[in-house]
Amino acid sequence: MSGPADALVAEVMTTGTLTGLPQGHYIGGRFVPGLSGNTMESFDPGRGRAFARFAAGDAADVDAAVAAARTALCGPWRQMGPAERGRILARAASLLRERAARFAVVESLDSGKRLTEAEGDLRGVARAFEYYAGAADKLHGDSLPLGRNYVGFTTEEPIGVAAQIIPWNYPLSTVARGIAPALAAGCTVVAKPAEQTPFTALMLAELLHEAGLPDGVLNVVTGTGAQAGAPLVAHPGIDHITFTGSVATGTAVMRAAAQHVTRLVLELGGKSPLVVLADCDMDAAVNGVIEAIYENAGQICSAGSRLVLDRAIAVAFMSRLTTRVKGLRIGHGLTNPDLGPVNSLRQLETIDGHVRRAVAAGNRVYAGAAIAKPEAGGSGWFYEPTIIEARGADDPLVQEEIFGPVLAVQIVDGADEALAAANATSYALVAGIYSKNITDALRFARDVDAGQVFINEWFAGGIEVPFGGNRKSGFGREKGMAGLRSYCKLKSVVARI
Repeated sequence: MSGPADALVAEVMTTGTLTGLPQGHYIGGRFVPGLSGNTMESFDPGRGRAFARFAAGDAADVDAAVAAARTALCGPWRQMGPAERGRILARAASLLRERAARFAVVESLDSGKRLTEAEGDLRGVARAFEYYAGAADKLHGDSLPLGRNYVGFTTEEPIGVAAQIIPWNYPLSTVARGIAPALAAGCTVVAKPAEQTPFTALMLAELLHEAGLPDGVLNVVTGTGAQAGAPLVAHPGIDHITFTGSVATGTAVMRAAAQHVTRLVLELGGKSPLVVLADCDMDAAVNGVIEAIYENAGQICSAGSRLVLDRAIAVAFMSRLTTRVKGLRIGHGLTNPDLGPVNSLRQLETIDGHVRRAVAAGNRVYAGAAIAKPEAGGSGWFYEPTIIEARGADDPLVQEEIFGPVLAVQIVDGADEALAAANATSYALVAGIYSKNITDALRFARDVDAGQVFINEWFAGGIEVPFGGNRKSGFGREKGMAGLRSYCKLKSVVARI
């Protein structure tokens, strides 16, 4: 092992924790203790034990954070030009690259993901701030052709105070893809990271303040969804909510937002199909399937959790795929195995419950299907990389989001059946296809119901590509210029001359 993260990894593996982690909420440009004085534990998923404590916030802390954000909205931030906002975001991108090792180690320790994945996340986060730094002064309205006696134009104005409810699977990436465009647009922000993964959001807030962000423009309140998240989304001082999480919680967020007619962007997960047709590049497709479902132990809303496979190549393809999957190494995320732990004991039990029910129902198991105990030992939360064949389109393996390293296989005959299978759930987040026939691939992209489609590479694209879903996967878009406009309100102006 070599590189800038070495000493940090060694400290964690030796002591079980990391010194210098943030303390308190980040409100008004500084760390402050929770008003109640209550704290919570954060757990290392690779060892299954607590490594640090953090503030357990409640409605009083949320009130303080929203007040700070509303004050900042009318302060120097409001007078600052778009180019200067961009310069702050650009400085933040530079600082993130300088401190990427520490951010990545904390992200891996807190979430459980492999260090290499966390390092990739950091590169993406820095790029997100760089992208929106360049976009801040490119946001403009339109001239309206009303005839020679009128001048008409539109302007894009910041929506106001934006709340960010952040999930535990991609703590830093998700907070960045919301905060960066919100700040570029001129909004102020109150973020509530998941109680399982609070630390990198707090670290990011401090870094942005160092980059020049005025006090109160970005605030972070930690705590549970019930005690801190619910008061935030129901707060009358919030003008916009970006929520990433489950359908059930998203529905509750919508109800709370309706009380104040608060704008929403919801990303609620998926059960995304990865179609592999008979004419695919089989090696590339096998690699793509493994990345699509086993990255971050399958805990990705856009995971390719359904393999929709052409019967003509099913035997050969499944043989290759199963051999590869059975050889994946499991271990603590900081040791860079092939597959890390799942985030919590609760999530481990949820995954195991789905698989046990499928096995009891008679589904064919190709690989895995059990809680894992890595050879390196430890008492962390691990699940074997699993492949199970679905019994039909109505199989719970097809219809329900498992959010773990479990691949459901659906065997179909040709492109038309593959499309029908792809569209046969209530989710519509992403979809992908492996085929050498560009006509078949583009027809699939045209006809599948999904917010994003990958062709011959899963997770293709980056911050430039708008992301979001349809149906039960939510609505609204993050990333790209569409994500920037999510934090704007359009004003039309007409003058008679």
